[in-house]
Order: sequence, then C-alpha cells, then structure tokens
Amino acid sequence: MNQGNRDATDPTRYVPPGGRMDRWSQVAVRWLAERGISVMGSRVLVVPGRRSGLPRRVVVNLMTLDGERYLVAPRGNTQWVRNARAAGGGELGLGRRTERVVLTELPVEQRAPVLRVYLDRWGWEVGRFVEGLTKDSTDAELEAAAPGFPVLRVTPA
Repeated sequence: MNQGNRDATDPTRYVPPGGRMDRWSQVAVRWLAERGISVMGSRVLVVPGRRSGLPRRVVVNLMTLDGERYLVAPRGNTQWVRNARAAGGGELGLGRRTERVVLTELPVEQRAPVLRVYLDRWGWEVGRFVEGLTKDSTDAELEAAAPGFPVLRVTPA
C-alpha cells in the first residue's frame, strides 16, 4: 500500500486513504449529506476536475472560526485540494441546498489557529492522518506542521 508523503512540514504532503473502512465511511457520510443529514458539519464539496472539467465530489468538514468558514485537508495535498486551487471555487451542498463558494487558501503562517479548532472538533476522526497533532499541540508544533495541512477559507461566490 502506498504510504504517501507524511512529512507535515512538506507542502506536497499526501496521506492516501487507508482502505475499505475509509472508503466505506466516505460513502456513508456522503450518502447522508446528499440527503440533508450533516454528520458534525459534513458537506459535499463539488469542484471541477482540473484536467477533465468534470464535477468531482468529496465529503468535507465545514468549520467556523470567528465568523469565517474554513475547510481543512487533514490528508494534505489531496485531489480535491488541487482541484479547488485550480478552480478557485465550487459548490458546497447539504441535501438539496447548495451554495456557490470561493475557496481561498490561507497562507501557512495563518493556519495554526484554524488547525487547533479543527483538531479540537474532528481530531477523533482524523487522528491517524495528522501524525500525533492534537488540539493540545503547542503553537510551535502546529506552525511547523501547517505547510502540510491546506486550509481554505470559504466565502460566498
């Protein structure tokens, strides 16, 4: 199995999905979100594929901090992150409600506070992807790891 690049200080970091359980949970949470049931903030993000232009769907955890909304990629430089960077936006959906959004990547030096809140809320779910980081990690630890954890600000289109 490809272990990917797990070096959190590397902006090209990528942790591939971990097998059947990861696939099953993605399918289950996406199925619920597509029917209007959010599991702890889950949404379906639709972005055009950067090569094909076809819509690509992925389940994401939408979080709010100080009135701003964010998406965090705990597995790093994933396909959805690359597609979102190329497109600059997409659609967030929950059931029949969809919203066109602009996705703007935060600079590395602004990510630590968002990562702390994300880990506080979803650390139990993403712990195996974040190389020992927790909500209790020091600011220095979060800042050091920030390059490997893309964070995108979500604003209405």
